[in-house]
Formats: sequence, C-alpha cells, structure tokens
Amino acid sequence: MRVFVARQPIFNITGDVIAYELLYRNSEVNSFPNISGDQATTDVVINSFINIGIEEITCGKPCLVNFTENLLAMKLPTNFPPEIMVVEILESVEPNENLIHICKELKDLGYKIALDDFIITKENPYLYQLLNYTDLIKVDIQNTTAPMVSEIESIAKLLNIELLAEKVETRQEYMAYANKGYAYFQGYFFSKPTILSTHDIPLYFYSYIDILNQLSTSEPRIDMIAQLVERDLSLSYKLLKLINSTAFRRKAKISSIKQAIVLLGLQEFQKWIYVLSVRDSHNHEQGISSEIIRISLVRAKMCESLSQLLPTTLPSTGYFMTGMFSLIDALLGVTMDEILNKLPLDDTITDALIGKNNDYKLAIDLVISIEKGEWAMASEKCNAMLVEEAKVCSLYTDALNWSNELLREESLT
Repeated sequence: MRVFVARQPIFNITGDVIAYELLYRNSEVNSFPNISGDQATTDVVINSFINIGIEEITCGKPCLVNFTENLLAMKLPTNFPPEIMVVEILESVEPNENLIHICKELKDLGYKIALDDFIITKENPYLYQLLNYTDLIKVDIQNTTAPMVSEIESIAKLLNIELLAEKVETRQEYMAYANKGYAYFQGYFFSKPTILSTHDIPLYFYSYIDILNQLSTSEPRIDMIAQLVERDLSLSYKLLKLINSTAFRRKAKISSIKQAIVLLGLQEFQKWIYVLSVRDSHNHEQGISSEIIRISLVRAKMCESLSQLLPTTLPSTGYFMTGMFSLIDALLGVTMDEILNKLPLDDTITDALIGKNNDYKLAIDLVISIEKGEWAMASEKCNAMLVEEAKVCSLYTDALNWSNELLREESLT
C-alpha cells in the first residue's frame, strides 16, 4: 500500500521548526479525491502513524491534525500519544456542551488543543468555555478582519493563549505579527526571498569527507563525486559561483553538477573542497534555513523522478537542479533574478526558476502544489502532463523518505 503525506512546517519566533501540520490523500486512488473531513483525518492519522511512521514524517516533532466534531466524539485523538498529537479543531465545528466535555477530557489526558481559523462568535454561549481549554489559536491573517484580529489578540492575552499567525506570506507580515507577540508562524513565507536575511547558505550535509576520500583515490569517480555534491545545496551553489567567477569563467552553460566538476577540473576542485572544509567545519545552524534545505532536497528528488514519467528531451539532472535551486532566493534573502545572474545555469533551468513556462517549470509547479496540499491543482497538472496521480503520489513519498534518510545519514557524520 502506498500513501501520500503533505506537511507544512510551523516556526517559532526564532525561526526553528517546532511542529508540522499534516495533510493527506490516499495515493492508491487514481485521483485527488474530494473526500469528507472524517475520511481525510482518518487517512492522515492511520497512514501517518502506522503505514509510514510519524518519525519519518515529522522528524520527531509534534504534528497538528484537523479533527471534525464526529471524530472528536469518537475520541479518535486518544489513540495517539499526547506528546506528539496536537488536536486542531476545525473552524466548522460549532462549540456546544458536548465539545466542551470532549476538550476537558483531552486536556486531562495531556493533549494540547488548537483552534483553526478562529473567529469570535459572541452569540455562542459555549465559546468562552472552549477557550478555557485552548492552548493555541490559529489566526488566518489574510482572511480575518483587522477588528476581529485585535479582539482575538485581546482575548488570547487575557486567557494566556498562544497565537499562531497563519498564511504569512511577506516579511512585513512576519515582522508585524512577531512584534505583536505571536509565538508561531505558518505559511509560504519561507519560499519568499524577502522573509529571510542570510548572506551565505549554511552547510548541513557534511559531504566533505566522502568527497575528499573519492578525490584521493588513484582513479576518482566523477559520477560519485557529483552525487555527493548534489546532496548539498550549499556545495552546489558555491561550485556554480566558482565556475562563474572571473578566474574560472567558462562559456558553456551548466545543466549538471558533473558538468561543472569536469569544467573546473579535478585538481582545482580538490583545492576548493579543502578550503571549504576548513572554513565550514564548525558552521552548523538550524531553523528556517534547515527546513528550506530539507524541502529543496525533496523537490530536487521529486523533479528528477518526474522526468522519468514525462515525454521530455531535457536531462534528468536539469530537473534535479531546478528543484534543488527553487528556494535559493529564500535562503539568501535576495531576488531570484539577482542570484541567477551570478550562476552559470543552463538557460532552460534559469527560465523555469524565474517563472517561464517549460518542462522544468511544469514539474516544479506540480511538486509545489503537492507540497502545499492543493489537491485540485495537483490533479489538474497531472492531467495536463499525462501522468498518473497515484504514481506521482508514490514518487513524492519516496522523495520525502529519501531526503529524511539523507539527512539522518549526515547527522551521524
């Protein structure tokens, strides 16, 4: 049985990933189904905790899962550990006496309760009782009026409830809600170049030892070396910048890491690796940047896998690099155009990264729609590309597992 899980990271004020919200669909069904809330949640918890394994999905962090009133009444959350499961009550669930009783039981058992897309309805007599059992209020900052946001913030402060700003999309929004005391943030802001400000890509994938071992052999295997570099977004980026520098400028455009290594030459590449290994041996940061690199790896592997399903003449390495560099603007805190002007990437890859339609762009768009849990959009793109949705879901799960395994290996080195 193959299953499909999408997840969205939740950050704290310092930029660390503290939890994931989980979204799911059954990949054995050859469509992105419009299913009931009960079925969707049941699929999420059963497949996430049993079939895939929650550790694989959330890397040991808590997960937020939406629950309908019916599933809450069935006490479904109590089948899962309270230290892992955060019970998220949908905005469609109307506060009533039974819901209050359920929440009290959950709190007594140690569960945390979050209210999704919360809106104050003063005419409901059970609302304030529900708030007494609430740990977290999620505020949809795009669709909630300013007066309502202010009222929610006042009540949260009075009752000592933490706030999460949902659908944060710009640096201005992030800073505004951070300054207002919001503890957590969720949205696509991590893919926006203006939200982060870092001047170098932190190194997480300590591939230096393996690369240097390969280089020290009598007959270095360029294919193997290229694969090790491809695992590390920072190394890939720095290699391309070096190729494009004044000293090593080449006329050829790059469509693979292997090509870049060949153009540079193994001797020069070895010197460059030694320099970087010394400089970055103690550089190990966490937070938003680490999550972006994780997502970049998933995108790279997924795009590469998609290339095997498509009637394309473009190389699979180009698909990999398109996925790998799709969030480079978020890491560096500058526009994609500015970054690409400094990299000798193949024009087709560059076009895709700046939004021009081509096969690479179609692939990365499909991956992003799955990543966001936009099933209708993903289904439409699968149909347009003539690929089976069930197979695409399977590939995404494989890409997620591949990235987790890669990061696990690197954390042990």
